[in-house]
Parts: sequence; structure tokens; C-alpha cells
Amino acid sequence: ELIMLKRVVVTGVGALTSLGANAATTWTHILAGQSGVSRIEHFDVSAYTCQIASMVKHDPDHPNYFDPEMGLPLKERRKLDPFINYGVGVANEALADAGWIADTDEKQIRSGVIFGSGMGGLDVVREATLKTEAGGPRKMSPFMVPASIINLISGMISIHNKLRGPNHAVVTACATGTHAVGDAARMIALGDADLMVAGGAENTINTLGLGGFMAARALSTGYNDCPEAASRPWDRGRDGFVMGDGAGALVLEEYEHARARGAKIYAELAGYGLSGDAYHITAPHPEGNGGYRAMAAALNRAGLNPDQVDYVNAHGTSTPAGDMVEYGAVRRLLSTNDHVAMSSTKSAIGHLLGAAGAVEAVFCALAIRDQVAPPTLNLDDPEADVTINLVPHRAQERKIRVALSNSFGFGGTNASLVFKAID
Repeated sequence: ELIMLKRVVVTGVGALTSLGANAATTWTHILAGQSGVSRIEHFDVSAYTCQIASMVKHDPDHPNYFDPEMGLPLKERRKLDPFINYGVGVANEALADAGWIADTDEKQIRSGVIFGSGMGGLDVVREATLKTEAGGPRKMSPFMVPASIINLISGMISIHNKLRGPNHAVVTACATGTHAVGDAARMIALGDADLMVAGGAENTINTLGLGGFMAARALSTGYNDCPEAASRPWDRGRDGFVMGDGAGALVLEEYEHARARGAKIYAELAGYGLSGDAYHITAPHPEGNGGYRAMAAALNRAGLNPDQVDYVNAHGTSTPAGDMVEYGAVRRLLSTNDHVAMSSTKSAIGHLLGAAGAVEAVFCALAIRDQVAPPTLNLDDPEADVTINLVPHRAQERKIRVALSNSFGFGGTNASLVFKAID
């Protein structure tokens, strides 16, 4: 029997992707069917079979430029891997969107952070390794460890915003962002905090990150000459995922706390489900049992039945096996639901690894606010047994009261979130 918990709502969002330096710009471009995937130019990729990715824009002349000042001051940034500044940047955006400043002892103690990353400071580790190999240990920076460890995102968000409640980090590969959001919601539901900043950040498009996933044969290699076509979930022409960098953040808040201060509410985070495949280090269980159980648990916690789901933001990475395993699990769970729409926004921004679930949770909140399902790009030739509406090519205006978001990670870890409109 489920115990009654405090209600949790979304009162602020932030996002940094290849399509925008904030949530609003990213969402506008997502709905317009744009792709942020392009050729990698910041290092030599001639020896790599995959030469494309979905990158944060660092050129001040680019319309989607990420101004690093949106995160930490230069003095702090110099000591830290960029993934930490990405996380602080989107947390700042989400807190500003929520209108929350922890300016009293009580507010500070009742506000916390859960943030994560799949890979952490790969760039810092790579540079430290090269310097140490070339010049010995004295060449290593004293900031090497804090610059690269994953919980320094939650630490810096906490320090920067004086949030003295729970301070925690999540590392569950590509399920990190979803687990961070779900775990933060549970802390509020259990009364450990009134408000939490939750999300994930990633900065892995470098020789180590690209090389590692390339060696694992996980990446798309057939679209180097047409990068925008590479990420194509459920399409027969898919051949692997496209790496993405960026971050996503949500401000989660106890419902009565949000109402008392007149906060705008995007949606209620009504359900959270977790499971393990206990099957393989990288491959999903072929029957999708783990994903199925995570989704079912999230709906059960939300007190909703499968027919009430209006939209699914799928994990949908564009891998040959993973896409149809997830599709099968969703179709099995929603077998009597004839109106659901499901799409993969990874078709537009690539796979942000540990940040993916957080960005996609933001998209679910915005889909409920705007009553629109974002599109699945490049879905030109769907797999034969696809019958669910996968929102091909163009966004669809539709009634969305309940949205489900999925994330699955290496090690067989699965997480699902259920958002619903506030009655």
C-alpha cells in the first residue's frame, strides 16, 4: 500500500543544448524541427569513424552562443571542467525562472540540490594525464580532482546559490538526469526539503569521449556528410547515436509551498519509477522488461492508468537494438491506449548522456504547458511494426495532460518520470 506523500511541482526550468543557450530558445527550435547536429571542428576527427556531434556553441557570433558568465565567474571557471559550469548555468536559469532566491536561513536550509553527470570531467582528466606523462606529477594542477569529480556540480550550485539543504549527486550513465529529478522529488515528498534544483550536465565531445563510444561501436558512422540526418530513432536507416553536450535543470517544489508564494507551476511531477535489467553491461534486455517495470512503477506511484498517458518522451537514442526494445515495452504497457503520441527529441539534439533525462523532463513540462508534442526528426522509413504515433518530422498540437519520460543507462539501469497538468 502506497503512503501519502507531499505533492511535488515544477516551478522553474533551464536548458543548454546545441539548439539554444536556454530552455526557451531550445524549445522553440525543437518545435520548429531544427537539428543541432554538425561536424566536429574543435579537434581533428580524421581518424574517427564518427565525425559529428551535437555541441554547445562557444562562438560569440553564433545565435545559440552560451555565454560562460551565465554560470560561474571566470576565476572559478578556470579551475573547473566546463560540464560544471554548464550545470551551474542551467541551475541559475531554472532558479531565476522559478523566482527563488534563498535569502534567509530558513530558505537556505530548506533548499537543496541533486545534480549529476554520466562521465564528469573527461577533458580535465585527459589534460592531466597528458601533462603528467610528459612532465611528471609536479605538472598536475592542484584543482585536478575537484575540477573533474561529478558531485562538484551539485556542490557549486549549492555554494553559488547558498542552498544548504540536501546536497547530492547522481551517476547512472544515461539515466542520470532522470534519476536526479526523481530522487529530488522524493526528498521533497518525504519532507526533507521544500525546494530542490535537479538535473544533469555533460561535456564529453573530446578525443576520450568520442573515442570511447566509437570503440564500443555505439555511434552513428554513416552520416558524416549529412550530420543533421544522423539521429533517426525508429527509422530503418539508423546506425547508432549522436553524442550531445549540454545540461538541463528543473526547480522542483512542494505544492503548497509553491502556491503560498504565488509561483507559476508548469506541471506536477506525479510519479517516479526505477528498475534494473540484471542482464548485460550495455545491451537492454531484449524484451524490455526493465523499462516496462520502471514505467509501470512511475504510473502506479502517480495513481494513473496507462490509458491516461498522452505523450511519451522516449529514451529513443537511434541505436539499432535499443529503439525497438523500448518501443515494444511502451506498446505492451499502453496496449489499450489508442491516442498516445511518442517522440524522441534526441533526433534534434543528440544524446546528452547524463544530461539527457533532465533536458527531456524540461521538454515534458513544456509540452504540458504548450499542449504540443515535439517531433521525431528523420523518421522517413519507420520499422515495419510501428503503430504508435511517433510524431514524425513536425510538432503536433494535441491535448497533453499526462507525459511520461524514459531514460535507460549502461549497467541495465532504468528510470521513468510521470508529469501531469495541475487540476
